[in-house]
Amino acid sequence: MQTLDFSSSEQAEQFRHLQALLSDRWQAIESFDPSDADIIVIPSLSLDQRELLKIQGVHHYEERLLFSLIRLRNPRTRLIYVTSQPLHPSIIDYYLQLLPGIPFSHARDRLLLFSTYDSASTSLTQKILERPRLMERIRQALRPDKTFMICYNSSPLERDLSCQLNVPLYALDPDLLYWGTKSGSRQIFAESGVPCPDGSELVRSVDELAAVAAELWERQPLLKRMVIKLNEGFSGEGNALLDLRPILSLAPGQATHAERVSAIRDRFEGMSFQAKSEVWSNFSTRIPELGAIAEAFIEGEEKRSPSVQGRITPTGEVEILSTHDQILGGPDGQIYLGCSFPADESYRLKLQELGRQVGKNLAAKGVLERFGVDFLAVPHHDSRTEQTQWDLQAIEINLRKGGTTHPFMTLKFLTNGRYDLSSGLFYSQQGRPKYYMATDNLQKERYRGLLPNDLMDIIAHHQLHFDSSTETGTVFHLMGALSEFGKVGVTSIGNSLQQAEDIYNRVVKVLDEETQTRPSANWPSQPHVPITWQR
Repeated sequence: MQTLDFSSSEQAEQFRHLQALLSDRWQAIESFDPSDADIIVIPSLSLDQRELLKIQGVHHYEERLLFSLIRLRNPRTRLIYVTSQPLHPSIIDYYLQLLPGIPFSHARDRLLLFSTYDSASTSLTQKILERPRLMERIRQALRPDKTFMICYNSSPLERDLSCQLNVPLYALDPDLLYWGTKSGSRQIFAESGVPCPDGSELVRSVDELAAVAAELWERQPLLKRMVIKLNEGFSGEGNALLDLRPILSLAPGQATHAERVSAIRDRFEGMSFQAKSEVWSNFSTRIPELGAIAEAFIEGEEKRSPSVQGRITPTGEVEILSTHDQILGGPDGQIYLGCSFPADESYRLKLQELGRQVGKNLAAKGVLERFGVDFLAVPHHDSRTEQTQWDLQAIEINLRKGGTTHPFMTLKFLTNGRYDLSSGLFYSQQGRPKYYMATDNLQKERYRGLLPNDLMDIIAHHQLHFDSSTETGTVFHLMGALSEFGKVGVTSIGNSLQQAEDIYNRVVKVLDEETQTRPSANWPSQPHVPITWQR
C-alpha cells in the first residue's frame, strides 16, 4: 500500500504542479466536453465543525453535490463520489433517471461510490485521510492522466488529499482562504471600489470587540443596530445583532468613549443570536479562535438579499455564472434559507458588474474556481424620475460552492442551456428562459419519518418530478435528512418565476397532504422554517 509523507514545502510545490495540469482538463468540468474524464467529488464541508453543528442535519449536506451525477450524461465521463455514510440506493437511482438520452445501466457502470462508514462530526476529507486503504482503492480506480477533483470548499485537508491521491484539485489554494472571511471580504470590497457597510477591523477578544464597536458607533452616530460577525461563520449562523437603542443615552456626544465601550460590552450577552442554540457563553469563546468584526446594520422597511456567482478559470478569466435573490430567515433575517433565479431585473446587471470587479481582484490574488458575493439591497424612490433605485451594499464573499450553486448547476446540466450576460437570464437549448425557486430548508415536523422510498412514491404518484419534455418540475435533494429531521431540499423549475413558485407551492401542498397524520408526541419537536419568496 502506498503512503506519502510531505514536508509543507514539498506539498506546496506538488500542489502547484498538480493545479498547473488543470489548464488541460478543466473544460470538462462544467460542460459536456466529449473527452474522457474521471471526476472525484469530495462533498466535504471542511469548515469549523462547531459552527456547522448549528445546522440541523448538516451531515446530510454531503448530498448537495449529487447534482454532479448529471455529468454522467457525457458517455465518456466516470464519476467517483465519496461520502461519510453510504447513500440510500433510491437517491442514486433518482439522479441517474434524470439523465436524458443515457441508459440507466450505462451511467451506473460509470459511477463509483465510496463511503468512510463514519458518522462522527469531523469533515469527510479528514475521515478519508485517516483511511489509507480507502485512499488506495480510490487511487486504483483512477486514470491519473484524466482525473481531477472537485469539492464543496477548499481547506488544507483538501490540498493534502489532492497531493496524497496525486490528482489536481479544481479549487483555490487554501493559503488564499482569508479572502473569503468577513474581514478579508471587506478588504476586497475596499480595493475593488465595491460599496459595503461601515465596519471594523478583525479583532480576537471581547474587549477589543467592544472597543471597535464603540468606534463604529462614533463614526455613525445615528446607528441603531450593528451586526457582530464571527470571521468564519457559515450561512449567517455566526452572526448576532447588537441593539443600540436601549443605550442611546450613551450615544456619541452624550457620554465618553470609555462609557460607550463598557455599555456595549454589557450588551453582548443580550444580543439576538441568529443560530437557534447560540448563547453568549459559547459565542464569546469563538472570538479568540475565529476572530470577529462589527458591522453597521442596514435599516430599511424593505430589504432584499441578492447575490452574484462567478468563477475564475485556470487561465485567470473571470466568468459571471448567475445572480439570485436570496431568501433569508432567522430572528433578524440573516440565515440563508433559499433563493430564486434570476435576481430582480432592476439590479441583476449591476450585480454582474460588481461581481466582475470582485472577481478580477480575486483573480489577481491567485484565487481559482467558485466565488459568490452577497449583497443587501434597499430601495430609494427618485422623485425626479419617479423610479425606484436600489442601493446595493456588499456583505461578504464566499469562496466555495454555496446554497445557490447546486440549483443552478442542476438547471444547467438538465437543460444543457446557457447563461446570457446581456439579460442576466438563462436559456435552455430550446431558447426558453428558465426560472427557479430553490431551498435547502423545506422542513416540517410532520415530514419526519419519511424515508427516501416514501418520497419517491409521493413524487411518482403526484407527478412532481422534473419533466425533460417541458423542462419544468422539481428536483429534490437532501433526501437523506427527511426521516430524522423532516427536512428536504427542492429546486422547482419553471418557464416564469410565477410558474416556478406555483410548482414549489404544489410540492409543499402535496407533502402536507401526504403527511396529515402527525408523528408521535414522543418525537423531538422540530420547528418549521417558513419561507416567503420575495420579488
